[in-house]
Amino acid sequence: MIELTDIWKTYDAGEHVVHALAGVSLTIDDGEFVAIVGTSGSGKSTLMNILGCLDQPTSGDYILDGAKVSDLDDDELALVRNQAIGFVFQNYNLLPRIPAVRQVELPLIYRGVRDRDRTAAAIDALEAVGLGDRLHHKPTEMSGGQQQRVAIARAMVTSPSLILADEPTGNLDSRTSLEIISLFQHVNRERNITVIYVTHESDIAEHASRVIQMRDGRIIVDARNEHPRWAEDEIKHLPPPAQQLMGAVGAAPIGVDG
Repeated sequence: MIELTDIWKTYDAGEHVVHALAGVSLTIDDGEFVAIVGTSGSGKSTLMNILGCLDQPTSGDYILDGAKVSDLDDDELALVRNQAIGFVFQNYNLLPRIPAVRQVELPLIYRGVRDRDRTAAAIDALEAVGLGDRLHHKPTEMSGGQQQRVAIARAMVTSPSLILADEPTGNLDSRTSLEIISLFQHVNRERNITVIYVTHESDIAEHASRVIQMRDGRIIVDARNEHPRWAEDEIKHLPPPAQQLMGAVGAAPIGVDG
């Protein structure tokens, strides 16, 4: 699905040139579940922006689903971002006055899906992440974990082949973080969507089946995790209040839809 060859991203900082990425080469196959780990300034978010076609490298080649990204014009890039990639951000990026179902409909509006069909698809996506009873709640009426689930539903609703998540648990407590990671694991396994998420937390990275560690704009470790931690099992051992908070996460809704 993804092939990066000698990717560099440089910035002119006056007398100095900053290398945010310094010769990154990477291949990611369909259906992988990948964590990109690194401290602030390691280049992980810059890499994520390039993977999401939100930024262009200074040099190097990026092949996405067989297409050379540098050859795509603005309209073609917008189409890739709308149809092939789902985005989840640390700060949720929800519109404050819009109810959940309308938030999830937004990518389908840009695609030109008619009203009835996009509403049905948005409801299905929200039910799949355990928010069937929060369809008409606004972000201010939701917890951080619920807002992040809305963001995940929005990323899923177009049936993308790739979901990119930039610090998706960065603003959440440890229990809610497990709920979100559990959702990603189910989306990856049951819908065969490639998931790549950025994190600075090593314990969150341990839930991925592949861990890429970055430092100073370079990949220093690229390792398979033969026994990733299954977040749903960890949630089962939490005290009852946390299990009640979790609701339908990791349960039937996603699995039933396949």
